[in-house]
Amino acid sequence: MPPRTSNEAEPAETPAAPRPALRVAVLADSDTRWKWGALTARRLTADADGRNVRPVEVSGLLLRGRATPTPRQLAEVGEVGIDAARVREVTAVEFLHTVRDEGYDLVVLALVGGGVQAMLHGLAALDLPRRPVVVTGYVGVVYEKLADGLLLRHGADVVLANSRHDAERFRAVYEGVGADASAVTEAALPFLGGAPYRPEEGRETVVFAAQPSVPASRADRTYLLRRLVEHARLHPRREVLLKLRSKPGEHTTHIEELPYQKLAQRLPGGLPPNFRLVYGHMGEVLDRTDLLVTVSSTAALESLHRRIPTAVLTDLGVRETLGNHHFVGSGLLTSWDRLDGGIRPRPDDQWLAGQGVAADGSYGTAYDTARAKVTALLDESELPPLAPYYTPATAPGYLPGILGRHHLAPDGAPLPGAAAPQEAGRVRGAVRETVRNAARGAYRQGVQRVAPVIRRMGEL
Repeated sequence: MPPRTSNEAEPAETPAAPRPALRVAVLADSDTRWKWGALTARRLTADADGRNVRPVEVSGLLLRGRATPTPRQLAEVGEVGIDAARVREVTAVEFLHTVRDEGYDLVVLALVGGGVQAMLHGLAALDLPRRPVVVTGYVGVVYEKLADGLLLRHGADVVLANSRHDAERFRAVYEGVGADASAVTEAALPFLGGAPYRPEEGRETVVFAAQPSVPASRADRTYLLRRLVEHARLHPRREVLLKLRSKPGEHTTHIEELPYQKLAQRLPGGLPPNFRLVYGHMGEVLDRTDLLVTVSSTAALESLHRRIPTAVLTDLGVRETLGNHHFVGSGLLTSWDRLDGGIRPRPDDQWLAGQGVAADGSYGTAYDTARAKVTALLDESELPPLAPYYTPATAPGYLPGILGRHHLAPDGAPLPGAAAPQEAGRVRGAVRETVRNAARGAYRQGVQRVAPVIRRMGEL
């Protein structure tokens, strides 16, 4: 071929065809898991600067159940990149049909362990020509049912650990039962962020981060409320806030049978003027917090990430049932007596380094490994079949019950009659949805109000 002369134009390069949008589904069963799942999807599909390397379409799906979040709870979660008005509620079988019909590339399962296990078997039973990459994990501190919860999550392509400490524990559990541990991937909590703590002249805001189920008894919850109110009275110049997760009748990840709102109404002497009950996005509350106090809430990790003074209470003991045993070695354990006297805990830097709070500024790279793993899986021409540890052969007395609660047969296929036929019609569907909503409301009312009364009567 003769050489090209200077007068000859270079051949025009054909522009690369734009990559198709990445289709992502987030399935969650509570407000906090929705927050975790939606933000995890964003972390996994964007680069470290938050920019999408290709177009992304995210579908928000809520698994119907006792803790399905209300529109108010969804709005309070804060900015997650998905319009709350476009989030829809589904049953497990409806979700599986949606995955079959929509052709998602990535599915984030933000569910309790049993829900994850059921969806893994249900997805496997679909036998799709090209299945989605499946990611799951935990919404916060893992302080109970470690083996049970982990084995129920086994089988996902990626099991996210929120810290180096958790990653080591997760791998040890899987390897200890002879299960493949390669899915365990260290990352961090996806909702860490906000400006670093800076005290303001004349501002003294103490926030108690309440938890729905810790502690559980009326006496313990009343004690914590009384001490918080007494702290407000001892320090009238301080703003003392009780940060609540839900309003009475609403459910979160855990059932709250004794809401602090109701206990506060019955507190002798009333509430001081510098004490308030607040709702809203935790990050916005932390923006004005000078001391975060809790028993074992994940809010402590959000606070530590921003270097806000943080205290974990020992008043009710350091006990596994409370979850504050997770903070042994943190330097944060203290009591209301010490806080009343002005003592502030100082976190142990070595403990912080192992807990994924990334207070050292490393948060920007916390998802690099997980993002690379998901990208590599998405680029695979063919993914291996989903292979959970639990099967009808390995757990014949356990697995069928888990699947049955989601109307799935032991092989993961929907049970007969589990999905309503499409030809039922719009009117019939609307009536069914109204009945479901009413039934769910009645169930929540029963758990919230009737069940505690029955239990107390049984104790007489």
